[in-house]
Amino acid sequence: MKKNRQLSPAQIIPLSFLAMILLGTLLLMLPFATWDGRGAGLETALFTATSASCVTGLVLQDTARYWTLFGQIVILCLIQIGGMGVVTMAVIISMFSGRKIGLKERWVMQESISAPQVGGIVRMTGLILKVTLAVELTGAALLALSFCRSMNTGKGLWYALFHSISAFCNAGFDLMGIKEPCSSLTAFTGDAIVNITLVFIILIGGIGFATWSDVREYGFRIHRYSQQSKIILVTTLVLVLGGFCFMFFYEFALPQWAGLSLGQRTLAALFQTVTPRTAGFNTVDLNAMSGAGKLVVLCLMLIGGAPGSTAGGFKMTTIAVLLLCVRAAYRGRESAEAFGRRVPDKSIRNAAAVFMLYILLFVGVGIAICCIDGVELMPALFEAASAVATVGLSLGITSQLSTISHLLLILLMFFGRVGGLTLIYAVSTGDGPTGARLPMGRVTVG
Repeated sequence: MKKNRQLSPAQIIPLSFLAMILLGTLLLMLPFATWDGRGAGLETALFTATSASCVTGLVLQDTARYWTLFGQIVILCLIQIGGMGVVTMAVIISMFSGRKIGLKERWVMQESISAPQVGGIVRMTGLILKVTLAVELTGAALLALSFCRSMNTGKGLWYALFHSISAFCNAGFDLMGIKEPCSSLTAFTGDAIVNITLVFIILIGGIGFATWSDVREYGFRIHRYSQQSKIILVTTLVLVLGGFCFMFFYEFALPQWAGLSLGQRTLAALFQTVTPRTAGFNTVDLNAMSGAGKLVVLCLMLIGGAPGSTAGGFKMTTIAVLLLCVRAAYRGRESAEAFGRRVPDKSIRNAAAVFMLYILLFVGVGIAICCIDGVELMPALFEAASAVATVGLSLGITSQLSTISHLLLILLMFFGRVGGLTLIYAVSTGDGPTGARLPMGRVTVG
């Protein structure tokens, strides 16, 4: 008799994203979704729906010039749902409808937001909703102060809301093509309100739901935070400070940026340090950056944000755990340690697996794009890193690539948002560990 097998959380999560992408594709193909009244073609609609659902930001057509208000609303809804997670949104709707959240829904929710345990999931969902609304509305109000000065009030408010949600969800979609196609936020290089507001929104969205919970419960008593939250906050601080120092003292001190004032260089250095992880906005021309600057941005894109956040990348905790292993090896210790606790062996194995998956996919697809379309290696690798890390930054080659390359980028965006381990568990047919262990071998490394 055939066993009745239910879908596991690892299978439900990618399937829910796939369903959202397909629905978004159909909506964007409607005639009134584009300004020409003909609707988007399948390739453009599928690419855009995937990029929005996976909160990436790579586009084939300029968002403001190609999509009507209806198309922009569809994209924004996909960004919001994709950023918070399809499962999270479904649980929130169930809560408002008064429907009881069952154990299976809590289980799936735990996997979706990388929560440490099933207990308290519904309470955390409420926190996610409150923080999301508070940050996005506050961000929109602050951005409106600047946007409403340069456009009429109605458009300024819409643009403020759109960019606030896009930043919080780390999506990178923008509507500034009204000034110049695919110009992102280059018209606001020296606007302190826009730069600082977006930086804080991006950082809050990228530290993860579990860290929010620790902040709410313990406030400034950081010693009470979980080991993961401490690692996330310290790694965020190191990446922001390190990236800013490189950008300010090297990149924006180069001759091509001589036209920027000290204030503009300071804002640009901060913004280009934060936005690659993984919001996808830019306030300067990325093609004008030095080779070293592009490489630093590429690395920041791959690292991304925290697990269980709106950000992508292979995650800060992954690189932190691997560096802790390096430190343990140099000190001759058997276990990696942080903040008075050992790092679980499972976390180390997962970190190594995720890191290698991302590097192999990033390099493999980058080389494939380079070979298929004949573009230079750096732009191809930049595009691949942006897709797999769900960032959205580009050196301007996205629309010039072939259909095959676009399909490869779609697969990378989907993989990057759903997560490597989730997809592995989703297709795994094994019945789990058996308890038997093979004899120990010996492998010399280094």
